[in-house]
Amino acid sequence: MVTTVLRRFGRRTRILLAVTLAVPLAAVLAVTGDGAQAAAALPAGFQQKTIFTGLTQPTNIEFSPDGRVFVAEKNGRIKVFDSLTDTTATLYADLRPKVHSYWDRGMLGLALHPDFPADPRIYTAYAYNGEIGGAHPKWPSANGTDDQCPSPPGGTGDGCVVSGRVSILTPPAQAGGLADERVLIEDWCQQFPSHSVGTVAFGPDGMLYAGGGDGASFGYTDYGQDSQTASDVTPDNPCGDPPSKVGTALAPPTAEGGALRSQDLRTRADPTTLDGGIIRVNPDSGEAAPGNPTTTGDDNAKRIVAYGLRNPFRFTFRPGTGEIWAGDVGYKTWEEINRIPSATAKLTNLGWPCYEGTARQAGYDGANLTLCENLYTAGASAVTSPYYRYAHTAKVVAGESCVTGSSSITGVAFHSTGAYPAAYRGALFFTDYNRNCVWVMRPGTNGLPSTAALSTFATNTGGLIDLQAGPGGDIFGVDLAGGRIIRFVYNGVNNPPVAAIKSDRTYGALPLTVNFDGTGSSDADGEALTYAWDLDGDGEYDDSTAAKPSFTYTSRSAVTVRLRVGDPRGGTDIAETSITAGSSPPTAVITSPSTGTRWAVGDKIDFTGTGTDPEDGALPDSALDWKLIMHHCPSNCHEHQITGQTGAGGDFTAPDHDYPSWLELRLTVTDADGLSDTTSLRLDPKTVDITLNTAPAGFNVTALDTTAAAPLKTTVIVGSSISIGASTSTQWVADQPYEFASWSDGGSAAHNITAPEVATTYTATYRRKTNLALGRPVTASSVWGPGREAALAVDGKLNTRWSSKYSSPQWLRVDLGSSKRVGRFILRWEAAYGKNYQIQVSANGTTWTTVINRKNGDGKVDTQGFTPRDARYVRMYGTTRGTKWGYSPWEFEIYDK
Repeated sequence: MVTTVLRRFGRRTRILLAVTLAVPLAAVLAVTGDGAQAAAALPAGFQQKTIFTGLTQPTNIEFSPDGRVFVAEKNGRIKVFDSLTDTTATLYADLRPKVHSYWDRGMLGLALHPDFPADPRIYTAYAYNGEIGGAHPKWPSANGTDDQCPSPPGGTGDGCVVSGRVSILTPPAQAGGLADERVLIEDWCQQFPSHSVGTVAFGPDGMLYAGGGDGASFGYTDYGQDSQTASDVTPDNPCGDPPSKVGTALAPPTAEGGALRSQDLRTRADPTTLDGGIIRVNPDSGEAAPGNPTTTGDDNAKRIVAYGLRNPFRFTFRPGTGEIWAGDVGYKTWEEINRIPSATAKLTNLGWPCYEGTARQAGYDGANLTLCENLYTAGASAVTSPYYRYAHTAKVVAGESCVTGSSSITGVAFHSTGAYPAAYRGALFFTDYNRNCVWVMRPGTNGLPSTAALSTFATNTGGLIDLQAGPGGDIFGVDLAGGRIIRFVYNGVNNPPVAAIKSDRTYGALPLTVNFDGTGSSDADGEALTYAWDLDGDGEYDDSTAAKPSFTYTSRSAVTVRLRVGDPRGGTDIAETSITAGSSPPTAVITSPSTGTRWAVGDKIDFTGTGTDPEDGALPDSALDWKLIMHHCPSNCHEHQITGQTGAGGDFTAPDHDYPSWLELRLTVTDADGLSDTTSLRLDPKTVDITLNTAPAGFNVTALDTTAAAPLKTTVIVGSSISIGASTSTQWVADQPYEFASWSDGGSAAHNITAPEVATTYTATYRRKTNLALGRPVTASSVWGPGREAALAVDGKLNTRWSSKYSSPQWLRVDLGSSKRVGRFILRWEAAYGKNYQIQVSANGTTWTTVINRKNGDGKVDTQGFTPRDARYVRMYGTTRGTKWGYSPWEFEIYDK
């Protein structure tokens, strides 16, 4: 069994034993052996400071002009600190019963009214634990914090449907109470456990802006199809996306569900969803703000100022302008920063899911969806390209230490004023949760952030999911997994020192003598350091000035020891660690499942564990805390905490996810003194290879987000839902056109399969397209002679032909018998051919419309598609011969497309 054991002391964590996993733990445990956060690499003069610690998955920070600091936590609590130096927060609001804190859902947005605190309203965006207009909690949790999604329906199966919500919080009516809530907007339908609501913010115009993701699956090409779980606790098409009602699964080409909700504004005939867009509303009423670009349609259509976004998790405004700068969390290939120059001048479409980055998204392109095909036909000008993008496989800055692979842009903020050097004035800072880095894009000569002035600002930052400009213009970061708020400060020409503490023990029986060592502290300028210690935890640095002091603890207590180091030019830094005297940590043991247990999607896995303590003995069930974590490893790994439970045991249903990924079952036990022990069990999935093939061979097929010529092999997790697709466009073998007929499993051209237990090949069969002209009545302008009649050009034989007289113009007309959809022709010429000719269509054989005007015929097989239209008659009208003879095609063929 591969296990990692941690000992926790108060607010600090120390690794006592770490057996290396096959995948690095950097994304899971961002602590060093002495309990200090790994040092961030920063430009000269900058320092990363930890401002607040001990938070539970913080997501947002907001600063009040009166010095107070508000912090939102993912589970639905909002805490307030009196100042940046306050170490004890007060609970301002507790919406946990209403918030669905599951996987990537939770309370994710926070904003103060521009006139705060005179106007005391606080705005929050969160995943509501209920459907739109429904009661809560729809998906309850046993401990009130770690919400669940039972199976069925399964979080990544049919999905636990919730709604996105923006609410107003006001101070309580009675002192000491919690804030009161008024729902402002609730119209985001969220089927799957990511891409929920995100930022809520006030623009410089005083209007309220909010963003929401598409609420779709992150595992496959999701257009609203059934995810193929065994039960319909959640019905097919639960959001009622067009063109079908709730309870009816959607299918290409007409489907408009799943990620296509992000393009819903283009279909005004049906109700508009807010998913995948940014809205601008009146902060008092939630109605569309004056000046919005859409003035017709329903209320939601009028609210939207930008759409075509996958997950605009974080956005901000460029100081002094109304420009929106949004980070859009990418799918398989690209992370984007999108610039929306004006929320009122133009309605902006960023292209998702039809596009990712600047290119067509392979999975959605391969599904042949009308909503995307129409957007492609409209051309590149129909969408706005990202201002900046970076590939998951590439460094943002060449040579940097930041990892590649897993990527998720999770914070954007501008620096406008303050102590930072002038070069940073107007600079855009952005961060990536998975890469643990912050970058800065300094402004160019036009004032906009310049990609030519892009540099790595900070590394080893932890998993930041928000950046905010705060007091003094400094950039602050919110570390979700680390439970802390950090601040990037500038100290001019002096590089401040970095404090570090080591100790030979952190707990033990009384009397407890501990030897401390501060010599690991450093100063980038190489200057001598001074030391001041608070060894007894009274808050005063008066216990020692030695670099390596000792202290004996004689009473049972938990003490926070602090070291303050200083350099000769006034720079200081503080480090702390915890000592627990008179106690020893407990031991956590996972008793089931057993080592080596492997899972398929949908498997129910029971787990049990124990906690024992040297002083307390067997710990009660309430002391055992479980977390289920998904590690996604396309190259480097990043983690998603799915859910948690409390007690001696429980169960979970293995979720769907793309491969490579694995599950971590993490147990933490805590004794009466607050000491903890954590153990983890790695659970790897069962995998299988699926192969997509075509007959005839070699046509393009799509698996998930990959399009390639068949055969295409993909490794997936057994039981996972995999989107596959075969092109419905005309395919060619030599000069013969083929069309999709069927998949070997009976599915439509684009559909989902459930990954089987054994390697399986799925074959898409194509058939010769129907030649609409074959054997139909035909007339010609002239015939060269016997054996060259017009009918011989539509008899399906390549050794018979029509030949005209040796003059121009000449024509050959086919009667299709009734009006049919036509969109492509083939002319298979004999040696005599047309140099210049037209393809014309008609409903009555009298009035003709030219659909092709060919001026470079070369006597080979000519074929070309045109915009499909209905016609009964099709003719070739030759205006210039390619030879001295007449026009002489072996065959004139007509197809639907």
